[in-house]
Amino acid sequence: MQTFLAFSPEPDIAGDSPVRVFFAPGRVNLIGEHTDYNGGHVLPAALTLGTWVFARVRRDKLVRIASTSFSQVVEVASDEIHYSAQDDYANYPKGVLREFQKLGFDIPGLDLLYVGNLPSGAGLSSSASIEVVTASMLNEMLGADLAPERLALMSQAAENQFVGVNCGIMDQFAVALGKANHAISLNCDTLDYQRVPMQIAGVRLVIINTNKRRGLADSKYNERRGECEQALCQMQRVRPGIRHLADLDEAEFATIEATLQSEVLRKRARHVVTENQRAKQAVDVLRRNEIALFGQMMNASHVSLRDDYEVTGFELDTLAEVAWRAPGCIGARMTGAGFGGCTVNLVQADCVEAFIVEVRAEYTKIIGYEPSFYITDLGDGVKEVTREMERDVRAAVDKRWGGGL
Repeated sequence: MQTFLAFSPEPDIAGDSPVRVFFAPGRVNLIGEHTDYNGGHVLPAALTLGTWVFARVRRDKLVRIASTSFSQVVEVASDEIHYSAQDDYANYPKGVLREFQKLGFDIPGLDLLYVGNLPSGAGLSSSASIEVVTASMLNEMLGADLAPERLALMSQAAENQFVGVNCGIMDQFAVALGKANHAISLNCDTLDYQRVPMQIAGVRLVIINTNKRRGLADSKYNERRGECEQALCQMQRVRPGIRHLADLDEAEFATIEATLQSEVLRKRARHVVTENQRAKQAVDVLRRNEIALFGQMMNASHVSLRDDYEVTGFELDTLAEVAWRAPGCIGARMTGAGFGGCTVNLVQADCVEAFIVEVRAEYTKIIGYEPSFYITDLGDGVKEVTREMERDVRAAVDKRWGGGL
C-alpha cells in the first residue's frame, strides 16, 4: 500500500475519480503443452496467485504505469501509445490499451498500479495475467461490455502484435475464464471449451519454480513454432486437408511422418500429436477420478517435451525426475513454455511436507541453489475486487490525502 500511496496522483489531476481494483490469476497448464498454437487441446486452470491492478482516471491524457515488482514508472500520452523496449513490463498493458483503441475507444488518462504475487519469468503466465486484468479493467471503466472470450483474444493480440511474442490463446483464455476447483478443456482451434471439475480429495497441487530465469521473448519458443509450421507445410503436400498438426491422431501421423524431411521436424510433430491425444483423453480420466492414471499421463507429457520437443533443459528435467522419486508424488511435469520456469506436481496431501523436503534437498544438491514451492488452489478467472478491497484502499487514501474516496 505504501507504493500505492506514493504513486497516487495529486487531487487536482485525479479529481473525484475513485480507485477501482481488478484481479486476474496466473494459470498452470495441467497437460497439453505447445499444442495451443498447433490447433490442439489444452487443459489449463486458473490459480489463486495473480495480479491486481489499482486504476484511477486522470483529468489529463497521461497514462502512468507502475508496478510493485519494478522500480520503473512509465508515462505515455494515451493518444501516443507505442512499443518501446525500454518500457519493459509496461508494454503488456500498453498493448492492451492499443487493442481498445483499435476498436474505436477513447482511452482517458489513467494511473495504473500493478501488484502481483506470481514469480516473474516462471511460466505461470504473469504476462497474460497483466494483459487480461488490464483488459477487464478497461472493459468495465469504458463500459465496453465485451465478453470474456473477446478480452482473451484482445490480450493475445496485444502480446502477439505489440510485444512480439507469438503465444497461443491458452494463457489468456484460462486467465479470463477460469473457475475455482475446475480446469478448462479448450479446443484452441474452435475455442470450444468445457470446465472440468478438479475436486480431488486428498491431493494437493504443488508448483515448483526452478528459479532459472527464462525470458519468453528471448527463448526458443518462436523457433519451435516455426518448426511446427514447417512440419505442417511438408505434410500438407501429401495431405492437403490438414489444417493443423493436431488434426492428426497417432495412427494417421504414423502413415505420413516419413514425408517430413528431417528427424527434428518428425520429433516436433510427434510431440504435438501425442500430447494433443493426452489432453483430450485427460478430460474423461479426471471425470472418472482416475488420478493415478492422470499422473502417469503428466509424466509421459514431460518425457515427450524433453525428448521430442526439447524445451525442458537440465533444471526442469532434474526437478521432474527428483519429484517422481519423492514421497507421495502422483505425477509431475514441466508447465509453460519451458527453458526454465516451473513444474506442476500432484502430491498426496499427507505427503506434501516430506515431498517438499526431499525435492528441495535433492534439487539443491544437483543444481546448486534451491527451488521455490507454491501450494496453491485452482481459482476463478479475472474479476473486479474493488468492494473486497475497498476498506484497505479507503484507509490508505484517507491516511495520505485525508479523504477523497
